[in-house]
Amino acid sequence: MAVVKFWEKPGCANNTRQKALLAASGHTVIAASLLTEPWEAERLRSFFGDRPVAEWFNRASPRVKSGEVVPETATAQVALAAMLADPLLIRRPLMEVEGRREIGFDPARVEAWIGLRSPERSISEACPREAAKEAPCPAPESR
Repeated sequence: MAVVKFWEKPGCANNTRQKALLAASGHTVIAASLLTEPWEAERLRSFFGDRPVAEWFNRASPRVKSGEVVPETATAQVALAAMLADPLLIRRPLMEVEGRREIGFDPARVEAWIGLRSPERSISEACPREAAKEAPCPAPESR
């Protein structure tokens, strides 16, 4: 089984479920805070692969939801600068296994990559609080 380095927003319910699914599948999960990691543009960029820039963004970010940040109009350089300044803009989780880096948690993609015991299609990246029309998770006190 794999050792998965997993960058998350601490306290995120989806990230907690995703880590549990990875662990239940026999993987070792090493969690780290996406918000306090000392990111550099080149390293962060390596997680995005050939995905379009708009897919790099966390759609639940308050700045995206308010329209202040519009992922579809961002260039790679602008997106990276914004994400380095505000890590809540980064789509999560970020995962790394044996040098391969990925963003987001698509169970079918993770299954094909490292294997999942029972891929749960109900685990997504969408915030369950948002779907239930609840208040979002509290913002961390500090990054």
